[in-house]
Amino acid sequence: MFEQGAIRPPSEARSLLVRVTRNCPWNRCRICPPFKGLKFSRRSVDEIRKDIDAMAEVYAARRYVPTAAFLQDADSLLVPTEELLEIIRHIRSRFPTITRVTTYARAKTMKRKSIEDLKRLKEAGLTRIHSGMESGSAEVLELIQKGNTPDDILSGGLHVVASEISLSEYIMPGVGGRRLSEQHAVETAKILNQIRPDFIRVRTLAVHPLSPLQRMIDEGTFEPMTDVETVREIRLLLENLDEMPAHFRCGDFSLNLLMQVDGRLDRDKSAMIAEIDRFLSLDPVKQQAFSLIQRSYPGMLPLDAVDDPQVVEKARTEIERLEASTPDGFNKAIRTLMTYQLPQLPSDVWPE
Repeated sequence: MFEQGAIRPPSEARSLLVRVTRNCPWNRCRICPPFKGLKFSRRSVDEIRKDIDAMAEVYAARRYVPTAAFLQDADSLLVPTEELLEIIRHIRSRFPTITRVTTYARAKTMKRKSIEDLKRLKEAGLTRIHSGMESGSAEVLELIQKGNTPDDILSGGLHVVASEISLSEYIMPGVGGRRLSEQHAVETAKILNQIRPDFIRVRTLAVHPLSPLQRMIDEGTFEPMTDVETVREIRLLLENLDEMPAHFRCGDFSLNLLMQVDGRLDRDKSAMIAEIDRFLSLDPVKQQAFSLIQRSYPGMLPLDAVDDPQVVEKARTEIERLEASTPDGFNKAIRTLMTYQLPQLPSDVWPE
């Protein structure tokens, strides 16, 4: 009937999903499973137009009126501007109620797209670009084989901001491991302060069990961080971010331990840091109890949950069991629980 890709940002849950490209043109990151082993390809404009027409018929029959569309898959901005213009215009022609059109884009692609072309796309209806920055540290980006440099990220982000398209940058606490944690937080804040995106979306690292990063953990060349260490890293990032009119979002991703750390930097920065400090001031058993509960039942958990002695005592029993089961048993169990929320790998192996 019509083709759809595997993923989209959480904020696009109700959006019309229009597949413009298939999979990821880079696909070499050590952290990202959904497209591994799948070949990247561009779809023809005619094929996409037919999909949009088919969607219009289906949604009309269901009396569903979408107000947003998301262009899949991982980097649809690399499609030639004239083709993107035709696709966006056809979406808005067949779905007059759509007021928001968004897409994923890699930093290098945003850098290569001229500001003038981006402005033309905005005029046609492209309203937001989501981009996986992950880190502003050159060493971290090289570690995870991101395929972008800090300059790519900065230049690409500034292009989008100059075009007045809304920019949503995704950052990944924990991705530098213990060794690069401070550098990762400080350098990421440094780049974000220059770009000044509309959204900074936090995506705490979870390591896929078949990924190269997991092999590095097994070999002892990458030290994963505990939940408490990751929260400290997020605090350092926040501390170094300017009070700019950007949304700092933990609340739209349940791999973030403190989902309640969510607000605008120019208005809520102090309150977000205070909430982090509340967690960091808990005694270690309460911190572990909170982590175990939130990782077992992902969602926004208030810190008050560990004020109940019965809750903490029940968690303590499980914590002690996990610690006795294997060296660093509790933290290993937490990392395993986190992997359950990752996108599936398309095959049984992670291609080299």
